[in-house]
Amino acid sequence: TALRQTLTDYTVLTPHHSEVDITQRAAVIEYIGKHRPTCIVNAAAYTQVDDCEANRAVALQVNGEAPAYMAEAASLVGSRLVQYSTDYVFSGTKAVGYAETDQPDQPVNAYGESKLAGELAIQSWLADQAYIIRTAWLYGAGGKNFVDTMLQLGQDQSEVKVVNDQHGSPTYVQDLAVATSQLLQDQPSSGIYHLTNAGHCTWHDFAVEIFKQAHLPAHVQPCTSAEFPRPAKRPAYSILLNTKRPLLRSWQAGLTAYMTSSRGQR
Repeated sequence: TALRQTLTDYTVLTPHHSEVDITQRAAVIEYIGKHRPTCIVNAAAYTQVDDCEANRAVALQVNGEAPAYMAEAASLVGSRLVQYSTDYVFSGTKAVGYAETDQPDQPVNAYGESKLAGELAIQSWLADQAYIIRTAWLYGAGGKNFVDTMLQLGQDQSEVKVVNDQHGSPTYVQDLAVATSQLLQDQPSSGIYHLTNAGHCTWHDFAVEIFKQAHLPAHVQPCTSAEFPRPAKRPAYSILLNTKRPLLRSWQAGLTAYMTSSRGQR
């Protein structure tokens, strides 16, 4: 993974599900107790936002309870915990964006609720030894992502409709990995950190920039979220303001890096 590639100064264990089921408290405590890591990085999550609406119990188990087990296990062996969280812990009503000091206020979907539960559990168990990193609109090599989807649609269609009333910060996973590695090296005070590529846009703006950089002639037609009803509501404004760490490069520059990488080329 991108993060593992940046952690060159560490011996990194990446256990498979068959080695440890993170939804089982005893299994997590046993595994952490056996290996006694300096730091635990939890990048595991149930991220299918729409599916979370129909599978709330599973979402809470993976996104809420599993981080609690890791925090408890970390507290027993003196490990630091890094937890990735999301812009979706906020309601999305604050157009200017959310700083790290803003309190989450009624997530609008089950995914956001489950991730917030994980944050609160970690803060309860391990407040002085945990980094909660909120990020947003991730894309990168491996797995389905918005950039690759748009590139395919742009090649197959002359016009694509994309919502223009949801605002956020597209983030290249490689940039997030580097920023996470730097955080671990610097070891600032524990707490919440917002790490996304700098700047913000709508999904429509993002698609326009993707086609521009890919030199695709397809037209991007703006539309509203109401025109594309989904099982899970999305926040209108989920811009994360980074006020505590060095700013990452712009989302446009991050996109360029992905598009020009061997994995980003299409």
